[in-house]
Amino acid sequence: MGRGAVPAPQTVPAGRRGAVDLPAAHTALICVALPGLAISTDQGQLTGHGFEGFYRSGRRVLSRCRLRVAGREPLAVQARMIAADQARFVATFSLSADGGPDPDVLVERVRHADGTERITLRSAAHRPLRLPVEVALGTDLAELGAVAAGRAGPELPASVHDGGMRWSSGTAHSVVTAEPPPTDALASAGLLRWEFELPPGGTRSVELRVGPAGAGPVRAVARGAASPFAQARATGDDSRVEVFLRTCIDDLQALLLRDPAQPSDLHLAAGAPWRCGAAPAEALAAARMTLPLGTRLAAGTLRTLARTQFTDAGPHSGLIPGPRRQTGARLPPSCTGQEATLLFPVVLAEARRWGLSEAETEELLPAAERCLRWLRTAVGDGTYLSDPHPGGPWRCETQAHVHRAALLGADLLDAYSRGGATELREWAEKLRSAFREDFWIEDAGGGRPVAALLPGERVVPHLGAGSVHLLDTGLLGAGAPAPGLLDQVRTEQLARLLGGPAMDSGWGLRSLGAKETGHNPFGHRSGAVRVHETALAVAGLAAAGYEKEAGSLLRGVLAAAEAFGYRLPEMYAGEQRVEGGAPVPHPTACRPAATAAAAGVLLLTALAGIRPDAPARTVTLRPVREAPLGEIELTGLRVAGAPFSVRVSRLGLAVVEEAAEGLQLGA
Repeated sequence: MGRGAVPAPQTVPAGRRGAVDLPAAHTALICVALPGLAISTDQGQLTGHGFEGFYRSGRRVLSRCRLRVAGREPLAVQARMIAADQARFVATFSLSADGGPDPDVLVERVRHADGTERITLRSAAHRPLRLPVEVALGTDLAELGAVAAGRAGPELPASVHDGGMRWSSGTAHSVVTAEPPPTDALASAGLLRWEFELPPGGTRSVELRVGPAGAGPVRAVARGAASPFAQARATGDDSRVEVFLRTCIDDLQALLLRDPAQPSDLHLAAGAPWRCGAAPAEALAAARMTLPLGTRLAAGTLRTLARTQFTDAGPHSGLIPGPRRQTGARLPPSCTGQEATLLFPVVLAEARRWGLSEAETEELLPAAERCLRWLRTAVGDGTYLSDPHPGGPWRCETQAHVHRAALLGADLLDAYSRGGATELREWAEKLRSAFREDFWIEDAGGGRPVAALLPGERVVPHLGAGSVHLLDTGLLGAGAPAPGLLDQVRTEQLARLLGGPAMDSGWGLRSLGAKETGHNPFGHRSGAVRVHETALAVAGLAAAGYEKEAGSLLRGVLAAAEAFGYRLPEMYAGEQRVEGGAPVPHPTACRPAATAAAAGVLLLTALAGIRPDAPARTVTLRPVREAPLGEIELTGLRVAGAPFSVRVSRLGLAVVEEAAEGLQLGA
């Protein structure tokens, strides 16, 4: 990270992520309200094993919270998420062996990411009950990275503190308080005890609160007026769209972070539990996909990352730093700093089209210009942008990012009478001509784009989801998409390939075609379904007119979302969908994940084909005519700084229901 870079709390160290076996997260109930996190199994008890516990800013402040009633653990019967930051656990308890099948006591535990847990006992017995209740507590105060790597260490000794418990290790401290206070506290076992009397049908509750010593409860960034997202709704023939969009927005709000350098600037963490810190490329990608919910997140993300940008003279001047990302066995890790730097002017240009104010745009324009100058310097006299490795490689998707940045950056420069736009467009035209010659191979199936070029004119010919970036050309004025690197004939062939069974798993787009050597349905870049890329494919295919392929991918992801309780993970296995089947989880995928939740917004808004031009006070609609989900209405979006609502009929006709005053419908 560069100077001024945002710290990455709650993030597994990048150098270890590929070197350790992360605990399986696919069955965990993960409550998120950053910087708070609560991770549980479906049993409800926090046992001190695995990565269970309450976390604050990446440190486990409580790892063990085991409830016993009358000396026994209640029987867990249900566990479910009730909000992005809350989980509810239900258990039952019987007092005598001969009392029949019906339980005597219902135990409910509601656990919050902010560090609170409310335990409620409700009597179903016909006689008064006297119940001894105890909660055993403990923690190691370990960092999440150490927990994930199996280096958490033993529990720390506890001390009684103000009717609760306290643990200390170096400069870290954790305190649990209880209301009502316990009747007894035993430090050696970390034990709090109560004696409750319950009349028939009566209830008694205990509220536990955990956090660093002296710290108040976590206040989620998105609470109240601080949320940067419009509370949009989706309704229509397919009842799933309403809960899907609502869940996506809830997850996005739970992943919000503030920039310590300027707390009013918000950005998204990459995902929980492993990547709860800053990830520049993912933050920009998610901010871009959520532009239909308003421009505030994009503005905050851009300002945050502009503060990390290298500004000194040298080859890195203008680069936004970022970690490397594993990209499979065929290619070395890619530089997400390059990706973020190329995304920066794109997000700024498109945010302006959606309604970012002229003042905010001009404030961020110098940083975008530095990104574009870095690009021209990095390419030099060559044609393509290579990875920052000796000898390349030259990735297909990187050239798509480069081309889009050049065209949208030129558009932005022209809008503010800055120099360099003509040079960028001329270079982009040369890139298009060379790309169509160098990055396409003919074969018996009609040809395909290559994944990368290597030194010595070697190619990496496999078909992967990285090619969807060729369809993501970006938005220019008057609702016009920027030209792409492929001509119409090759775009049609790419659409056919993406919609074919080798790429479309029935649950979304595989990151590597099923027929390719080395395909692994669980491989992050070698066969798993990555929701972000699938959403880009849906939007790109729909915009290019390939609605059948777009509709198939959209329906697949929506079916997967339903199976995951509408909280999509960042990826899941690219196993072929079969009748009556379900998508197979990836055991270590982040869930929730910023790009997956933001992808849900893009998937649904792509159906209306909203193409705004706020500076020109116009909006153009290019709905998906096949209406793959039937009629759908999207309300409470934001265009040109005002509420925007649109309805797409079963015939694929779009009607604006609400819009900013003076906003005209483009042709």
